[in-house]
Amino acid sequence: MQQLSELDTSFLYLESESSPMHIGGIYVLNCQDRGQPLTYDDLYNHIESRLPASRRFRQRLVEVPLKLDHPYWVDDPDFSLSHHLDQVTLDKGKNQSSKLFELAASIISTPLDRERPLWHITLIEGLEDSKEFPGACCALVVKIHHSAVDGVTGEELVGTLLDFTADGERKFQPVDWDPQPLPSKARLISNAYGSALNTPFRLANLAKDAAASAFYTLLVQRLRKLALPPSLFSAPYTEINQPIDSSRSVAFFECSLNQLKQIKKSHSDLTLNDVVVTLCSEVLSNYLSEVCLALPDTPLIAMQPISVRSKHIDSPTGSQLSALLISLATDEPNLAIRMQRIHENASASHVYSQAISATRLTQLVPSAMLGLSARIYTEFQLAQKHKPLFNVPITNIPGPQYPLYFNGARVDYQLGTAPLFDGLGLVFVISSYAGKVTFTLTACPGVVPDLQPLINHFPKAIEKLKLDVANTSQATLEAVKDNPDEQTVFSGLVGDIVSLFSNLFTGNGKTEAPEETK
Repeated sequence: MQQLSELDTSFLYLESESSPMHIGGIYVLNCQDRGQPLTYDDLYNHIESRLPASRRFRQRLVEVPLKLDHPYWVDDPDFSLSHHLDQVTLDKGKNQSSKLFELAASIISTPLDRERPLWHITLIEGLEDSKEFPGACCALVVKIHHSAVDGVTGEELVGTLLDFTADGERKFQPVDWDPQPLPSKARLISNAYGSALNTPFRLANLAKDAAASAFYTLLVQRLRKLALPPSLFSAPYTEINQPIDSSRSVAFFECSLNQLKQIKKSHSDLTLNDVVVTLCSEVLSNYLSEVCLALPDTPLIAMQPISVRSKHIDSPTGSQLSALLISLATDEPNLAIRMQRIHENASASHVYSQAISATRLTQLVPSAMLGLSARIYTEFQLAQKHKPLFNVPITNIPGPQYPLYFNGARVDYQLGTAPLFDGLGLVFVISSYAGKVTFTLTACPGVVPDLQPLINHFPKAIEKLKLDVANTSQATLEAVKDNPDEQTVFSGLVGDIVSLFSNLFTGNGKTEAPEETK
């Protein structure tokens, strides 16, 4: 029996019907290397062979009566693998990719059943004749609740299912499943009483929604002590910052990683993250210009989740969550200058220098910051005033540059989705994998009716960025560094604020510098 941390508990209590708090992943598989299609039996047998790799596959949640304490992970005595696997075959015909994403969006919009282990995989067949995915045989839609992800990496559950070769060289020794009985209510209440006596902060908040309120109250108290200027919470209102419902839509754009690396080489200080954020900035600004006929007077603000290393959190990576609020400099038409401004804005925040290397950034991060911001909006009544803390989350997930395999089938595409919240109707998830960069957009159709116009802007944004980089002198870019604008100062101030997020669950603000920065 293992108790959830405050952070993992927050993922549960911030979940709603319109905002399921699980990671979404779409994996398009190519079966040419395995010589035969991947069937449901293959899926079942492969996952069954990997169950010993992590107890979390067969553990469920139990909540303490009256929510007097954080929930616990316990063995599920009624575990059945078939409850966590589904099979769907697409109708034959044209537009197979559209059918795949419509089905995937429907699956992702459905919350996981908390009476069972919090993960689910759907095998989608019928992609053999797809022109959009040449060589593809099927796809997997994976859902894993954020609270079920161990540490900050999310590598444990999904990582155990993937291999580095088609042979599936990793073998796990079968073990007999001997689940412990579910704890009694008396035991849970007794544990909660002991925990409350040992934790004065929780004792003071037991009557106020227990674990979720303890987490939330501490955050708000620390924010209020800063006496923040009103202008800090004034990202411009846009069409994507509206209330959402439970429906979802998914679309993606793919390009060559080397193509973006060549752009990055235009200036020694730039990172690949600066390039992808600039492209998202241009795509979003072009879309809003079409929908609203004009951009807001002030630049759009993006939130980028990151991870910082700490000695004070008990996780396999020794990491914890933080975030950057970055001006997208959408008031600057020259994309080369805009990219330099984005870099300077990000660098102005001290947590940027503490970002963990590419191998540590994962899909887990988005919902933590989104959940926090949602509660902040409520406390400061920002949603009612239509002044969001930020306009859009942009998550960059660098991945391996070699192919991965699922039971002998090569993973051709890895697409990640992230939760949405009221006031945040669109999210960008960027992942690099096997020499390609994929921009996956998840939206609420009630806020963004059609994602295709956004996707159509990516090629034009890349070409414009190339052209502006070629025609902008180094002296002009150096001038941006020498003359920081108000937004750069803004980012530096936000660095002090977001450090509260990274240190929320520690007794102090000390962080350990990582061995490698992104």
